[in-house]
Amino acid sequence: MTIAGGALFGFLTGTLIVSFASTIGATFACFVARFLLRDWVQGKFGDKIAKINEGIGKEGAFYLFTLRLIPVFPFWIINLVMGLTKMPLWTFYWVSQLGMLAGTMVYVNAGKELARIDSLKGILSPGLLVSFTLLGIFPIAVKKLLTLYKKRRRNSDSEK
Repeated sequence: MTIAGGALFGFLTGTLIVSFASTIGATFACFVARFLLRDWVQGKFGDKIAKINEGIGKEGAFYLFTLRLIPVFPFWIINLVMGLTKMPLWTFYWVSQLGMLAGTMVYVNAGKELARIDSLKGILSPGLLVSFTLLGIFPIAVKKLLTLYKKRRRNSDSEK
């Protein structure tokens, strides 16, 4: 849907629409998990909840931000599991908004470039090639940057 948003609305409008729609949808799913489906979600994913709660206890919003930046788990699982934590919904919303924004921009840009293809030659256009390169590199780059950040943070904590 994010790629379709870029193809239909272009980069700026597509990013705004997709970013807010996906974050509102994620927050609604978290709300439903928290208030309506808590028992079902707990029974279905109970074994994974302990690790998530441990991360939330230590890192809080940064943990969710990292989960949003590096899509290790599908977002629908993150939404449901976060519904079982004590993180306030407003915090869930704004952290999700920021954490998903960069990835949303990459996918919307890919959709915008795909919409420009009008011939087979267009498949090899520089804009499309850059967009697909970004799609592949983005999760790896973010993971490396977060690893570097955590390493520096540990080093500064150990110096204290």
